[in-house]
Amino acid sequence: MRYILVLLWSFLLGQVVGYIGGALNGGTYDFMLTTIISLITGVIILLIGQFALPKKETTESAQ
Repeated sequence: MRYILVLLWSFLLGQVVGYIGGALNGGTYDFMLTTIISLITGVIILLIGQFALPKKETTESAQ
């Protein structure tokens, strides 16, 4: 579920940034290019989150 939410938020925020960035530069808004870039960024964020954080080791309690 968290993967879907990360991709959804990266899509939505990417569209906002793409629209505002295009407006500030005086360029045109390209929906497909903005979608591709934002989803690739979301996948990179997921990969960083998956591999960058160390896993917590579980230890069995001694009896």
